[in-house]
Amino acid sequence: MNIKNFKYDEVGLNRFFGPLEANIMEYLWDKDEQSIKAVQQSFELDKPINFNTVMTVMNRLVEKGILEKRSEGRLSLFRPVQSKEEFFEEQSKKLTENLLDEFGGAVISHMLDAMKDADQGLIEKLEQKIQSLKKDKL
Repeated sequence: MNIKNFKYDEVGLNRFFGPLEANIMEYLWDKDEQSIKAVQQSFELDKPINFNTVMTVMNRLVEKGILEKRSEGRLSLFRPVQSKEEFFEEQSKKLTENLLDEFGGAVISHMLDAMKDADQGLIEKLEQKIQSLKKDKL
């Protein structure tokens, strides 16, 4: 799955999705398989939202390969293709690869500079990964 518009100034899912898309994904990751009506009704608790709007966004998420759609009689049910953790893992990997391809060593240097505020466990994990990469090169 390829997210085309990464938004650096946003946080969380809003980096990858529009606001309604992000809300739909959060809801489906929490509830798993749901109908458009169930999603729309859950959002209506906060503020009115048109059924057709929710349907359009959910169908676009299917077209993007982020949701799966299956029919049960006349009812269409939607569910995420990946877990939230798998989604973030895949997207962060693609983002890192793209940054390395475009900016090379500068990206690594900036990532290491950012590690000064990281907790000790993350630094140890990085050291282990570097040692593993070195062994694989031998």
